[in-house]
Amino acid sequence: MKNFDSANRDVVLIVDDVPDNLSLLHDALDDAGYTVLVATSGESALQLARKSRPDVILLDALMPGMDGFEVANRMKNDFVTQNIPIIFMTGLTETEHVVAAFASGVADYVTKPIKPQEVLVRIAAHMQNARQIKQARTALDAYGQATIVVRETDGHLIWQTPGARKLLQEYFDDDNAQIQQHLLPWIEKARQATLESRDPPVVVVKEASRLLASLQSLEDQGHDGEWLVVLWEESHASVIAALVTAFHLTMREAEVLYWVIYGKTNRDIGDILESSHRTVNKHLEHVFEKLGVETRTAAAALAMKKVRIPSSS
Repeated sequence: MKNFDSANRDVVLIVDDVPDNLSLLHDALDDAGYTVLVATSGESALQLARKSRPDVILLDALMPGMDGFEVANRMKNDFVTQNIPIIFMTGLTETEHVVAAFASGVADYVTKPIKPQEVLVRIAAHMQNARQIKQARTALDAYGQATIVVRETDGHLIWQTPGARKLLQEYFDDDNAQIQQHLLPWIEKARQATLESRDPPVVVVKEASRLLASLQSLEDQGHDGEWLVVLWEESHASVIAALVTAFHLTMREAEVLYWVIYGKTNRDIGDILESSHRTVNKHLEHVFEKLGVETRTAAAALAMKKVRIPSSS
């Protein structure tokens, strides 16, 4: 009996309205160690793909209602699902249908009747490519580079790292159209700021937080009309978390240091944190020790060198 760690399994979404096809593929993929999800219509496939973000999608070309061509087009125009490899399953082998399939953004196709071993080989090849791309984007996040690539003409998101996706969901409520409408004017302002040697403008402000970004053209890398945008968040919480990491502080010590940076007295900080000024003083002593400084001014200066501090509190 196979013993697979389900948390580490690669996920395949099968989209087909024929029960026999689903059963055949499901059993073959499950035996091969994949986690298998099933959708029997185009509409349910779009919802499930967005929710589960599978590693590969097996998509039937001809289904009632929304066919596979339309499903593929919609997935490739949605920044959440656009990077998932799609393998078409089709009995249509005429050149025009094959061309239409690739034009809709699919990575590969297999012909019916389905041969499970052929499907497994093709999935494995595309899974490896998808895994390498995912690892590269995750590595960017690990180095603090929440990154997206944007097409200049329409603001379309070509790809994004997981960290960038999280920020975009937080600030734009996972609304792709809203993101595109917001990014186009921001890119134009950011380009002008770069020409004038100014900092790029804030992308968006939401309550006590704001989303900032830097802009880099990919033209010199052969991607004319595409921009790489590195995103980061500025807020009380994000700065305090950064102070914890940078100086190995406790959360309360980081909160005290945060308000020291903004010139607050111990009594002020005690009022803000609902603590006595004596307790604040004790935390500050620990902060000085961990930073290797002796004064509030030195502590604030060192923190501002290590951590990006919002210009206003």
